[in-house]
Amino acid sequence: METTLLAPEKDPMGAAIADYFNLHKAEKLRVFSSQFDEDEIPVKDLFRTSKLMPLLERTALKLATGRILDVGAGSGCHALALQEQGKEVCAIDISPLAVEVMQKRGVNNARLVNLFDEQFVDTFDTILMLMNGSGIIGRLEHMPVFFQKMKQLLSPGGCILMDSSDLRYLFEDEDGSFLINLAADYYGEIDFQMQYKAIKGDSFDWLYIDFQTLSLYAAECGFKAELIKEGKHYDYLAKLTVE
Repeated sequence: METTLLAPEKDPMGAAIADYFNLHKAEKLRVFSSQFDEDEIPVKDLFRTSKLMPLLERTALKLATGRILDVGAGSGCHALALQEQGKEVCAIDISPLAVEVMQKRGVNNARLVNLFDEQFVDTFDTILMLMNGSGIIGRLEHMPVFFQKMKQLLSPGGCILMDSSDLRYLFEDEDGSFLINLAADYYGEIDFQMQYKAIKGDSFDWLYIDFQTLSLYAAECGFKAELIKEGKHYDYLAKLTVE
């Protein structure tokens, strides 16, 4: 697993977040992948208030209790929403630019930390992994390392609230059947690269995982997965607890 932080010259999303915060506008945050056509992330969506968040995210924020860790916190929209609810939250990100913006926006505890850094040791009652939070795991082969880290960070009786999507809809035929090559890599393992203005980040792995596969890996690693809510487009919110 990668345990590094981002350098400013390799941090397109952080640069976009900083521009939007400082200038109240941002240019295109472009997304490339070897598996898909070029796409774009609307930067203003990274600053959305709780009223504009999808139901899965609002549900997760309501369920989060105790001492909360917001992983990959970005501009801090979830952390700020939790603070408004009077909850205690630690927001972490690997982007120095994003962490600086979070601090300026009023996130009380924003840290420049990689989740998988061995030096990051703390305990939390709820670990939030939202906006396709399973993505930072990267590949299925990293699941045991991920769950090992979760056991280190979770307080007794604590939980992970994670949302993800089942990408099988991309392989759906007209008759409703699915054409997935079982001999190939898992269909939810995607490579991405981002660019903002002239700033181009390194390519990185991102994991979308269907709930059944998540449940199997969770069980193998001593966790129980519970399906909390399903979205409208193959997305879902899961709760993971140590068995």
